[in-house]
Amino acid sequence: MADRLTGFLTRKQFDDLLREKLEGSRDGGREISLLMIDIDFFKTVNDSHGHAAGDAVIRRVASCIREHCDSGAVFGRYGGEEFAVLLPAMEREQAFLAAERVRAAMEETGRYSVNNEEDDSIEVNVTISAGVAAFPTDGRDASELLRKVDQALYRAKNTGRNKVCIAQEEKMATKTTHYTLTQLERLARLAKEENIGEAALLREALDDLLFKYKVSDVES
Repeated sequence: MADRLTGFLTRKQFDDLLREKLEGSRDGGREISLLMIDIDFFKTVNDSHGHAAGDAVIRRVASCIREHCDSGAVFGRYGGEEFAVLLPAMEREQAFLAAERVRAAMEETGRYSVNNEEDDSIEVNVTISAGVAAFPTDGRDASELLRKVDQALYRAKNTGRNKVCIAQEEKMATKTTHYTLTQLERLARLAKEENIGEAALLREALDDLLFKYKVSDVES
């Protein structure tokens, strides 16, 4: 069942489809781009005007995303105010332009009229930030691609919001870390079973740890 508010895929549905599309692209060598879009300062809208106004803003942004992305795009509501867009057979630079069209359209309108909990019409300023990543340039599996697009999104938010950022090549830091032989053997076995690099698994584990303890670069 699709997300009731937007008609987009749910997060689980989107993740399942992303993995399916990536598997198909490995065989055909086609590039796939991924957008992650987040509503700037959405918590302020909910706190100041209530959930009815927040829902209206979510619907408006979802409509804008659908309007300005390619007809073959797949749309997902990835979180409360976060959206994912899968763009099959689209290069990263083209995907950036699609995300930029959405961002510019939201900014151009400026203020939007929505109804609050008391059904009063109010005006709110709505902008979006977005991250862009592509298979296979930025990641060869779903977890790596999602991690890279998340990093691009948070860079957009952390450098002023209302902008689109493309995933960057990461600088790897060398650290001396001691693992037990059993841990290393289990890691190698998992990497082989899942067809994912050991480094990617370790980065994913670190990201999960930081998320667990709510270590974030930027507020929503």
